[in-house]
Amino acid sequence: MSATSDQRSADFLSIADQFKLGALVTESSHPTSANLSDIARNDTAAGLNQLFDVDDDVLRKYAEFVAGGRVTQMAATVVQALRNGGRIFFTGCGSTGRLSIQLASIWRHHWQQLETRDTEHGTRASDWEDRAFPVMAGGDFALIKAVEGFEDFTAFGKKQIADLGVCSKDVVFAITEGGETSFVIGTAWRGVEVGAKVYFIYNNPDGILCQHVQRSREVIQDARIEKINLTTGPMAITGSTRMQATSIQLAVMVTVMEMVVRELGAPASLPAASSTSAGNKPSGTLALPATFLAALNELHATLKSPAVLAQLARLVELEESVYRSGHRNNYYADRVGIDMLTDTTERSPTYCTPPFRKFDDTTASESWAFLFVPHADSPTAWERICKRTPRCVDWRADDVRGLVPDDRFARTVEIIGKIGYSELMRFRIGLDGLPNRPLGRGDCAVALVVESEKGSFFAPDGFQRVQLEEAVKSGARTGLIFVGSETSCREMGEFVAQWNPQCAAVLVPAPKTDLLLDGVMRVGLKMLLNALSTCTMVRLGRVMGNTMIWVVPSNLKLIDRATRYISRLANLDYVAANRLLFEVFEYVEPRMKADQAYPPVVGVSVLRARHGLTNEEAEKRLREELGW
Repeated sequence: MSATSDQRSADFLSIADQFKLGALVTESSHPTSANLSDIARNDTAAGLNQLFDVDDDVLRKYAEFVAGGRVTQMAATVVQALRNGGRIFFTGCGSTGRLSIQLASIWRHHWQQLETRDTEHGTRASDWEDRAFPVMAGGDFALIKAVEGFEDFTAFGKKQIADLGVCSKDVVFAITEGGETSFVIGTAWRGVEVGAKVYFIYNNPDGILCQHVQRSREVIQDARIEKINLTTGPMAITGSTRMQATSIQLAVMVTVMEMVVRELGAPASLPAASSTSAGNKPSGTLALPATFLAALNELHATLKSPAVLAQLARLVELEESVYRSGHRNNYYADRVGIDMLTDTTERSPTYCTPPFRKFDDTTASESWAFLFVPHADSPTAWERICKRTPRCVDWRADDVRGLVPDDRFARTVEIIGKIGYSELMRFRIGLDGLPNRPLGRGDCAVALVVESEKGSFFAPDGFQRVQLEEAVKSGARTGLIFVGSETSCREMGEFVAQWNPQCAAVLVPAPKTDLLLDGVMRVGLKMLLNALSTCTMVRLGRVMGNTMIWVVPSNLKLIDRATRYISRLANLDYVAANRLLFEVFEYVEPRMKADQAYPPVVGVSVLRARHGLTNEEAEKRLREELGW
């Protein structure tokens, strides 16, 4: 162990009590998926079904939330604030940060569509559109990859939301899966300081949080902050809160937003998402949560149907074979591009896969998967994803002074210099990026299409269709995910059978509703994409049982998680496991910072402890045993 790694371990251990989160429910192992790795490797469809079984917890919790009736009060509070000139802030970090951007995107898309369809209400729609703001730790650059250190400091959360001018007229939804994220707690405290209405939305029992995490206890016990506890239980993958925790948060928040946009007034000339069905529930505002619940239950049952499981298993095995053979996958989406982007980028910290690569970076490892949307240039494409101009952190050195300890100041200034708008634009997700990722034999192209895009896909010049046809010409394989009405799924199936029978098509019939924001579809799509990427990574050996053995320790919470995994798997005490973790981390860190491929820190640590190996020997053994 070097003096540097030893000191970094000592520094962490000196504050470790604030970040030891093993007692949290979200960090526990779910009994339903305890043997997921064995099941999924033997039977892909069975593994997928097991993942959807854990999503039963989301439906149960959403039903409890609906029965409690709080959604009506939450929506009324937001409506009153907006009518009084206030704004909505969605704040988060990591998965909930991407959720905050998605929520604002959904909100803005609705009013943008209303403005173009109904000129009589255009001015009003434009006014409402600009009232929702996401606040993600590290700014919109963190859509691509977590920004080092931002999650760990309350002061960063306070400053980011303060920079947007949060005030007493506003409503702040501070969203954190575990209930302990320092950045999100900082946004909540800033909201309280200025007199805003603050909701704290989280997924662990109050008693456990109050007992183990002081910063959470302070929020939970403060009467000025309204708490929305959405505990579903353990995650399908231990600690992977991008799954059930974020799914229930999406379901609840999009329900609140649906009620708000209806109360603010949707003119009769606006076409509904589709006609009401979902168990023939009434669609009035008071019955809306019940309608949502019935439709979500129906869609979840569809995801678990033998037909959809078989189709999704075929796509999982296609993507697995592509990644296992060292090839790459391109996704093509439009209307739900933010959904696809979120799932794709979240694979990197969870499973140690190469993040998106900048178009002009020739030293970073090639990304396993990438996303393209149908706009000529990437600035416009990013605006299409976010439904606004991306907002990145643009702080000067003086802005940072005092926010972090002196020994972190220089590193933080260096990081901020790399997460600005110009850096985000180097990720070319528009048509200008296609020449940078040409597909060939052994590669894969997957289109994500929803009901409103069906006609475009059927058209010979439709973006997703053209990209799949080009992939076939280059020798690449293809896949398609389509979510739409039962009739549209049948038509899509018939079309694909004639057009490209080798395409691995996943056709998901979605229940008809009159929901303006398509919330049920968005939650169901999240469940589907979570299952697709998770099952693929499980079959690639990135999970043992239901434990992430390739987790990247990129912040204090994840350092604790990695330490606990090493402790359990290598039979070391916490201190010894943490010292070993930092020694191995020092070994891989240069490659990590350069976005190059590197071995799993947990895996190398465990092999070193079990077999007395050096870093190099442990890495070599992992390569041989896992074939990566």
